[in-house]
Amino acid sequence: MSNHLFALIRSRMPEAGKPFLSLADGSGFDYGATLAWSGRYANALKGVGVGIGDRVVVQVEKSPQAVFLYLACLRAGAVFVPLNTGYTATELDYFVGDAEPRLLVCTPQRAAELGGIAARLGAAVATLGSADDGSLADAARGAAEGFDDVSRSEDDLAALLYTSGTTGRSKGAMLTHGNLASNALTLADYWRFSGGDVLLHALPIFHTHGLFVAINTTLMAGSSMIFLPRFDAAEVLAQLAKATAMMGVPTFYVRLLQQAGLTTETVGHIRLFVSGSAPLLAETHAQWRERTGHAILERYGMTETNMITSNPYDGARVAGAVGMPLPGIFLRIVQSETGQELPQGEIGMIEVKGPNVFKGYWRMPEKTKSEFRPDGFFITGDLGRVDDKGYVHIVGRGKDLVITGGYNVYPKEVETEIDAIPGVFESAVIGVPHADFGEGVTAVVVRKPGASVEEDTILRTLEGRLAKFKQPKRVLFVDELPRNTMGKVQKNLLQAAYKDLYGRG
Repeated sequence: MSNHLFALIRSRMPEAGKPFLSLADGSGFDYGATLAWSGRYANALKGVGVGIGDRVVVQVEKSPQAVFLYLACLRAGAVFVPLNTGYTATELDYFVGDAEPRLLVCTPQRAAELGGIAARLGAAVATLGSADDGSLADAARGAAEGFDDVSRSEDDLAALLYTSGTTGRSKGAMLTHGNLASNALTLADYWRFSGGDVLLHALPIFHTHGLFVAINTTLMAGSSMIFLPRFDAAEVLAQLAKATAMMGVPTFYVRLLQQAGLTTETVGHIRLFVSGSAPLLAETHAQWRERTGHAILERYGMTETNMITSNPYDGARVAGAVGMPLPGIFLRIVQSETGQELPQGEIGMIEVKGPNVFKGYWRMPEKTKSEFRPDGFFITGDLGRVDDKGYVHIVGRGKDLVITGGYNVYPKEVETEIDAIPGVFESAVIGVPHADFGEGVTAVVVRKPGASVEEDTILRTLEGRLAKFKQPKRVLFVDELPRNTMGKVQKNLLQAAYKDLYGRG
């Protein structure tokens, strides 16, 4: 038995000397150095007691070393658990308690703050900074580059990615070596990635898009990356001259359209622009095509499934559609309650099946069972339809999810924090169309009788309780929330009432 995912990556690696990861200043790491550094980090993990199946929770800034750590976890047979860098200590307390990691890796700046959490929950702590500093970086520098990769099968866990639910409790999606390998191979082929490609990477690497879609696809194709620490429109535009492809969220494209230097000439050598993680507005699709001559390729995926559908590489890339199921993946539209498949064109629940679909939710067997049909199809919670040409259209989200700037926000979690603020009677959090972020997190609040709590008080209170991307962009006040006869808040009425709150850009 080989180390399933990394064995595939290794078998497709170009010879040492081929650039893998380049930084904006021109420095970087070739494939030979990447193999060596991942070996050093694997030895460093082993040196602090990380073994097969152990979880490694990672909350660090984006850096080449963070990529080496991900690869090292694969090689050591550990389970990689990346966390959003915006999560507060309160939020991390839950994740560490649930994942029960052998090791928590954080930035040197947060070691004191998070060390108590780790100690209380039985995890060791190591630090890794974006300047190649920290205890884990030091250990890796002193370790041997040779490492005997641990045997892993396609059914063994490679990663645990947390995704929230409407109850506010985050769930760990168990992704196997086979899940990640199959999706990366499919995407590399479907999107025509080759050794001659250079991907401009300005995404975070703590979620599916930036980590698995971008990095794994690059590795499977033996391509190169320009690795930027974050998205900056002017810097991205400058770096595009060296790239052949870019993956981004809709916000990237909205902000690039605001750059005067974006022309057909400046992106003439780019062969592919991909957008995902949030709905791309049709007007953004049209404006991009008019300014650059390129049709953005939109796709659809989830934390639990990796990528499910994609607009075609060759053929029409339809604005407002997420394309067709990728090879080997089956998608159907069903009646939510009964699971009965619906005729083409009708709106219903999207269900999927394929080698990309996760193994289940971490230590939640009943929840896992409830999210799968008896025939193995996963219930996505997204509502959609398939048109007469086979293109899938996402029309809503049954799980009440808000996607802002490519990040998932589940209203219940934000509502719980708002409802605990003195003077608040109740709240409803909704997503409202936003030209820059796709959806703006918006709170609609009912005050307690006689209370005078205001918008700025609520926003200041949430700053220390929730990651920035979860915090509402506006807090609006009403006398009462609209409800149906069963007492359920009708968020659709609130969304309709405030649909023009942020304008359309």
